[in-house]
Amino acid sequence: MFTALAIGAAALMAGVANAQVTATGTMGVTNPPKATLGTPINQTSYARLLSLNSLNDFCLFAPAEKDSVIGNVEAEVVAWCIQARNNARVIPDGSITGAQLQKSPLYWQVSGWGDFTKINIAPLDEGGELDPHGATGDGNPVGGNVTCNATGSDVSYEEWMNYMSYQQFCLRICIAENATYSAAIECEHTLDEMGCNWVMPGAYLNNSFTECDADAAYPPGVYPLANGSTSTFAQRYTGTYTDGAGSVGMFTIGQTVTPQTAFSTPASSNCVTYSTIGNGIPLSSLGLSGTVPSASSLSGSSQSTGSASTTSSSKSGSASGSKASTSGASSSGSSTAGSAIPGFSGFNYGPIIAAVLSVIALFAGTGAVML
Repeated sequence: MFTALAIGAAALMAGVANAQVTATGTMGVTNPPKATLGTPINQTSYARLLSLNSLNDFCLFAPAEKDSVIGNVEAEVVAWCIQARNNARVIPDGSITGAQLQKSPLYWQVSGWGDFTKINIAPLDEGGELDPHGATGDGNPVGGNVTCNATGSDVSYEEWMNYMSYQQFCLRICIAENATYSAAIECEHTLDEMGCNWVMPGAYLNNSFTECDADAAYPPGVYPLANGSTSTFAQRYTGTYTDGAGSVGMFTIGQTVTPQTAFSTPASSNCVTYSTIGNGIPLSSLGLSGTVPSASSLSGSSQSTGSASTTSSSKSGSASGSKASTSGASSSGSSTAGSAIPGFSGFNYGPIIAAVLSVIALFAGTGAVML
């Protein structure tokens, strides 16, 4: 079985990332003309330009008004950045309590934990999903843009997704595509009810800050099968219908079995661990009270061996980190390292079996829940 799976997976992995998928539209009306570091602090800004440049220089979308249920305001969320940039609001130091940046050939992804009531998400709000499409095609938020400096300079990209809850976040910007998977598929955002860990697999370690090179994961919901094909999962849908006699009935499309995890967690390498991330801006300058640890302790060191939060694996070795968990606690044990490009090194075949049973279910609507 393992041999057949390896052959089938290898057939799906086509070369290296070979194309950037850059945005062709214009900046939203609330945004500066380009990504800019060092803009004035403005905690009432309505700018909607995210940047992802490093573990200590990225932005997230969150509500403009305090205690908002993000699923209700997806079209109106604004940019919040660790550093003062893009005319956006500044994330107060101490808000993010754990973060991992994965730099793969197909996407850059940052994910982690924190107290996002500090950036206006309502307490216990299980979350919402932001993307460049939205219900109307104008984006969630409307006029939202993203940039990434993966190439060494700021580039605007077309496909991205950002899931936010009161305590967890994940952001993926798709910077390239290969012969098998387009950027839109690698940034498939409609599986939001499955949550960050499932859609954007990673370490998700709290109280840990790491920046790593990484293999690219298989696209969300894609499970390679032994025969060389793939099974693609979509969120299950139950609806109602009215027959010719006027009676209302219910129907369900899809199987009852859902894969509990992504196909695998990609291998990472060249990891650098930091003690914290932040901007060092006093909370009083952000209109807040209290104190937080100084961000001056942000200093990284390359790791050659260690635990899941600091391991640097070889390019062709096993994955560092543990299997993604949706419970909020970091998992223990080793993870697998399936990849959408060369560098594949292992299997998590339990989800494959579940995926065979799932096959394809119909997704309906844009959810706003993190499970």
